Amino acid sequence: MEKPTRSFWQIWNMSFGFLGIQFGWGLQMANMSAIYEYLGARADQIPILWLAAPLTGLIIQPIIGHASDHTWTGLGRRRPYFLAGAILSSSALILMPRSSTLWMAAGLLWVLDACINVSMEPFRAFVADLLPESQRTGGFAMQSLFIGLGAVVASALPYLLINVFHVGRGMATGKIPLNVRLSFYIGAAAFLGAVLWTIFSTKEYPPEDLAEFRRQKLQRRGLMDNAGEIFASIRQMPRTMRQLAWVQICTWLGLFCMWLYFPVAVARNVFGAPDTVSALYSAGVEWAGVCFGMYSLVCFGFSFLLPAMARRLGRRMTHILCLICGGIALLAVAVIHDKYLLLLSMTGVGIAWASTLAMPYSILAGCLPQQKVGVYMGIFNFFIVIPEITASLFFGWIMLHLLHNNRLAAVVAGGVFFLLAAVLMRRVEDVHDVRERPGSVAEPAVVGKG
Repeated sequence: MEKPTRSFWQIWNMSFGFLGIQFGWGLQMANMSAIYEYLGARADQIPILWLAAPLTGLIIQPIIGHASDHTWTGLGRRRPYFLAGAILSSSALILMPRSSTLWMAAGLLWVLDACINVSMEPFRAFVADLLPESQRTGGFAMQSLFIGLGAVVASALPYLLINVFHVGRGMATGKIPLNVRLSFYIGAAAFLGAVLWTIFSTKEYPPEDLAEFRRQKLQRRGLMDNAGEIFASIRQMPRTMRQLAWVQICTWLGLFCMWLYFPVAVARNVFGAPDTVSALYSAGVEWAGVCFGMYSLVCFGFSFLLPAMARRLGRRMTHILCLICGGIALLAVAVIHDKYLLLLSMTGVGIAWASTLAMPYSILAGCLPQQKVGVYMGIFNFFIVIPEITASLFFGWIMLHLLHNNRLAAVVAGGVFFLLAAVLMRRVEDVHDVRERPGSVAEPAVVGKG
């Protein structure tokens, strides 16, 4: 089916739900390590406590992707999963900051991550479903824009509640500060509201042959049939997808190192907090949230530039340059002792983050069979969660025995992984190169009237 060109506001609407999804992820990234330490966790215990996120993604995303490929209801193909995930995620966000013990928080993180993945995975396929090839880079860049915007607010929210809205640090249930609790409650409302916006504003295309679609669906009865299809898809991964896999593995190892240890590294190495009960520790963690907000703000702004850069330089070279910016930025954290210079460092991270959320998916979408977009987007998530699982299982040992619980060294290691990803990106073949060439007509940008 020939897909019509979408206007700017139509692409805006179909991507708006990612604003809410990023509220959920952003609150986790900026606060969960600190919540674990508030509840008594040691630095070497934190990676294993984060195991929930990658394991749930490994299991749930390909299943949801496969299921959504073979779903058609009155609400569409992907939107039923948006809605179910949003309702469950919002409930988990409300419960999370009420944790009174370390293992209660870890258990709720499993539930929260599972629910977020139900909403998130179909959003990647949603863009490939609805947009022609010429607009997919712009569509994934729009998702990056909303991810950046959502993370700006979510990451900085605990800091803003205290310093702008004057909500005190008084302890509520357990040991988790009141401003952190309120941030999670606000995030729950934002998650559900943003996803509902996309559900009600964007319609989906039905299968071209609905009768044949339903006939094939009836033939796929049973767990073994569906599992067999998923494993067959893994064996038949396109060449470009296999090449991108190594880039993703290194990129997400770098990101995981940063997310795990940047907040506590700032509190201890820049603010000089001696322990978790120190006022400097709370101030440092809150400033780290501002830093995360900074790289998310840069992600938001830089996302507007990505489609033009990709048309000029190609998606592959664009991603290489962005990854190099992120790698240099994390290496620089080792020599920064002024909290405001950390914001400059986070600019480079934001550039890499914007590209990571857009370029690999845009390149990938061009090499996938249309009837398997959902399952392959879910399988592609393997190359995010496998490095995270590896880090969760083994990085605690590295922290304890090799890095001696030096959080700053872990952040620097993240920069090294970014640079390695940039080297590996040189091998990737972009099947549909979107560069402008002399004498050619440029691909249409994501512009137009609503």
